[in-house]
Amino acid sequence: MYTRRYSGEALCSACFKDSVLDKTKRTISRYSMLRHGERVGVAVSGGKDSLSLLWVLHDLTQANGLELVALSVDEGVEGYRDEALEHARSLAQRLGVEHHTVSYRELFGHSLDEALSWKGERDVSSCSLCGVFRRRAIDEAAARAKVNVVATAHNLDDYVQTFLMNLMHGDVERIGWLDPSHFEGSFPMRRVKPFMEIYEEEIALFAYLSGLPFQSVSCPYMHEGLRSEVRDYLNSLEASHPGIKNVLLRSSLEVVSRMGAASTRQPIPCAKCGKPSSGGLCGSCRMRELVDQHINYTD
Repeated sequence: MYTRRYSGEALCSACFKDSVLDKTKRTISRYSMLRHGERVGVAVSGGKDSLSLLWVLHDLTQANGLELVALSVDEGVEGYRDEALEHARSLAQRLGVEHHTVSYRELFGHSLDEALSWKGERDVSSCSLCGVFRRRAIDEAAARAKVNVVATAHNLDDYVQTFLMNLMHGDVERIGWLDPSHFEGSFPMRRVKPFMEIYEEEIALFAYLSGLPFQSVSCPYMHEGLRSEVRDYLNSLEASHPGIKNVLLRSSLEVVSRMGAASTRQPIPCAKCGKPSSGGLCGSCRMRELVDQHINYTD
């Protein structure tokens, strides 16, 4: 029996799993995330969240004329990524879902480990650097797979963490980009977050009850940067005040909606690759120049 402290619901395992499916379905419907007949790329890292997303969307979309394609990225993290990619391959095969994988080495000429070899000299966190490259890699995988939309497994915790981090970094313009009702313009193709109204701990429980594999090794870079501290802070608040993450999500969505409606600025094509940017070079090209400069210098 699972008790949701923020709502007081007590659910058996079957009812809990059904509630996750229902929540996901409502989120997709509320924000018109998926459209009949589309080819949907599901970003599958091999972790509990992305495996659960592939599982849930496979369950929800079989009768809706949607075609799923699993998209994975091999960042090149020794002792960590191979296990996750095997989980992704295995589940895609089990569900009969087409699977595409791209790697940092193929796209950028180096692995993440190599890109972070100048760790002592850089002024960006590992997660920030990896995140920029990962978004570009998913875009590339999606283009190769010819999908119409990319679904990522960002959950409620991820959403409110990102909102707060944008505030703390002063990235006010990026807050408007978080509006789940507006997909066009910010990326080469639509991106949607069907799990954005579900707690991370509930997705973990769903994965466990569904018999999905859990990765035995954590990313060695996961505790760098501000996100880890924001995550711990929000978890401590939720433990003392059940439901506060839900309240923060609703407040965030209201702010995001107003900012998105007020903003008329369109992304500017990157001067180097043509992908959307806020001006000059996009984040991926800027980061790649920085990494290449340090790797070539140290070589």
